Order: sequence, then C-alpha cells, then structure tokens
Amino acid sequence: MKKQKLVYHYYRYNGKVLQAKREIPYEMKLTSRMLLDELCFTWKKTRLEAAINQAIDNGNKEAFLRLSKEYKHFIWE
Repeated sequence: MKKQKLVYHYYRYNGKVLQAKREIPYEMKLTSRMLLDELCFTWKKTRLEAAINQAIDNGNKEAFLRLSKEYKHFIWE
C-alpha cells in the first residue's frame, strides 16, 4: 500500500491585513476585576479613615459628621 502524502500550498493574501484578537478567559477577567475592586475599596476606606482622624484631631465637628456619613457605606459588612 502506498503512503499518502500531504502537500500544502501557500498562497499570498492580497487583501487588507487582518489582526487576530486573543480573547481573555472569563475567569481571568473576573478575578482581575474583583482584585481591582477590593484594592479600590480598601484604598478609599483608609483615606476616609485618615480624613476622619484628622477631623477629630482638629476638632472640626462639621467635617467629622460629613465624613462619618460617607464612612457608613464602607462598614455595612
């Protein structure tokens, strides 16, 4: 029995160049989004805590009340 051979021909494409897009897996997208959300949350919370502590140190009651209202969104856990 004769062995079969495969022959490939290369034809140059004369049209517009196409760019292939590589899709990122869903798990990687979700993990990165959750990680960034957590980082932003903790960064905002620590900055707000520092601002509240600064208002307490300065004795600024209005700023403390305003900042404590904003801080309530971070402690709903």
